[in-house]
Amino acid sequence: MLPTLTLEWLAWSKGLMTSAGLIMAIGAQNAFLLTQSLRRQFHWPIALLCILFDGLLITAGVAGLGVLISQSELLSEIARWGGALFLLWFGYGAARRVFRNEVMETGGREISSLRGALLMTAAVTLLNPHAWIDTVVLIGSIGGQYDADLKIWFGVGAICFSAIWFISLCVGARWMAPMFSKPTAWKVLDTGIWFMTWGIAAGLLIGF
Repeated sequence: MLPTLTLEWLAWSKGLMTSAGLIMAIGAQNAFLLTQSLRRQFHWPIALLCILFDGLLITAGVAGLGVLISQSELLSEIARWGGALFLLWFGYGAARRVFRNEVMETGGREISSLRGALLMTAAVTLLNPHAWIDTVVLIGSIGGQYDADLKIWFGVGAICFSAIWFISLCVGARWMAPMFSKPTAWKVLDTGIWFMTWGIAAGLLIGF
């Protein structure tokens, strides 16, 4: 059910646009889903789990968890160092594929089971600082400015765009698949993921 009242509609729209401005950056979560979508391997279950996790994180953020994390020095440091280490590890995997020429037509080493794909999805979401910063801290902080009823509409709007985005990645990858039939395209993608994740990790470690 979409909002009909003006204030509800504005809150829903604000949530939708806020989520759009944050989630479209290619981070570890988006890169993983894009890679699996190009392989046509477990991409729909991965997308559904991404939507579920984002929905839970956005809900927690709007409910006040984002404010708690941002105000706690200990929690902020744990998130900063833990997130940086995860991103360094994730980027290392991409760099290794580039330098060891592991980039095949299927995009490197495949995940052989649905369980493995879902566990990796959980890792790139729950251990990913950008996912927490975007959904819990930033979206949560903005949503926290609304009254109780409007918070709900703001959160629903943010979750709606999250669902639209992840589904779009799965569908859009079908049209990009011919371009990634060549190993060079996978090498370029992995190089971008490598630099992006290590750049974010460096920013976290030096306090940016």
